[in-house]
Amino acid sequence: MAYIKLISETEADGKLKEIYQNISSKRGKLSNIMKIHSLMPDTMSKHLDLYLSIMFSNSNLSREEKEILAVVVSKLNNCDYCVNHHAEALNYYWKDKNRLKNFIEKLDDSAFGDKFRLAVKYTSKLTTSPSSVLNDDIEELKQIGWTDEDILAINLITSYFNFVNRIALGLGVEFTDDEIKGYKY
Repeated sequence: MAYIKLISETEADGKLKEIYQNISSKRGKLSNIMKIHSLMPDTMSKHLDLYLSIMFSNSNLSREEKEILAVVVSKLNNCDYCVNHHAEALNYYWKDKNRLKNFIEKLDDSAFGDKFRLAVKYTSKLTTSPSSVLNDDIEELKQIGWTDEDILAINLITSYFNFVNRIALGLGVEFTDDEIKGYKY
């Protein structure tokens, strides 16, 4: 149960109902992380726009890689809500629950190349010790082949999920097995 009041889909009217319907049409259903904004519908709408921009825009990172980074951040922050949501999305690509379970435990996977491992390392450092990130970390990413645009995308994904983890953890956003399934990936 969330720590603050939520307005359900059946209770929603006016602008909130319209936003709920818009989210459901774009994502396939309404998540609890969006519903937590129900008292401030404009922030919900802007939150969705930010999410879609970061996770679905064209970039050199695949949707699968973006979901991997989402799981890394969420696991490091002990955010079960986001780990489970984005593990479900990641498994849409992997279709291997065993691999997924092992990845969540180790935050590594034998299929990752050195280049992507370095992105995971940067994501981990930015999540757990942001003030320790230095220009040397960025230069290391560049030397292995990440462009400035790629590095910005990695940073935005990492920063976004740190933001969302804090919403979920700070307001008691919960999930059910049914709630984490059925989204458009």
